[in-house]
Amino acid sequence: MKRTLQLLAAILLTVILSSCSLLTTPEPKSGEILFADAFSDPKTGWDTWNDEYGSMVVYQNDGLRILVNSPQFDYWSRPGLDYQDVHIEVDAAKVGGPNDNDYGVICRYIDHDNFYALLISSDGYYGVLKVKEGNYSLIGTEAMEYSEAIQRGDAINHIRADCIGDGLILWVNGEKLLIVRDADFSSGDVGVIAGTNETSGADILFDNFIVYNP
Repeated sequence: MKRTLQLLAAILLTVILSSCSLLTTPEPKSGEILFADAFSDPKTGWDTWNDEYGSMVVYQNDGLRILVNSPQFDYWSRPGLDYQDVHIEVDAAKVGGPNDNDYGVICRYIDHDNFYALLISSDGYYGVLKVKEGNYSLIGTEAMEYSEAIQRGDAINHIRADCIGDGLILWVNGEKLLIVRDADFSSGDVGVIAGTNETSGADILFDNFIVYNP
């Protein structure tokens, strides 16, 4: 009788372990899409709003539009996710306002005061921004640097950001522009960002946002 009970217990344990293994989510493969949004559906969960100055983040024209109507100001939007290492791509273009702007991709967003942003501008400059405890600073460069790889004016730019380990890599239109290292933030949300310098009115449209497992 004792041997029979032991056998039944062993069988039950095997069934339980097998069930658990079937419920376990497999690890994503390298290059696998973790999240994608073409912004054609306004119910996919990105932050949207309007303020009293006319600034807005809205789904519009099958894209996500960020209009910043205050000087020296940034607005961003996030889908509310949480990743560690990611490879992010997005298409973006200026649809209005000054060329002296900034726009790009956010990774490892913890909160309003702590995140990374990999940026370009419509006049051809680029850089990696770190916001820590509300303080803004560039990583790896003293100022935004210029590149002919960036399409200027109203042209579409394909932006890629690799946030892997302590490495942050900015690509634009297939060309690697900057590699920096920083270990303060290891995971968080992803998103898009646009901002102004001295002149208000930066108006950026984002499309084809994709997050890959690196």
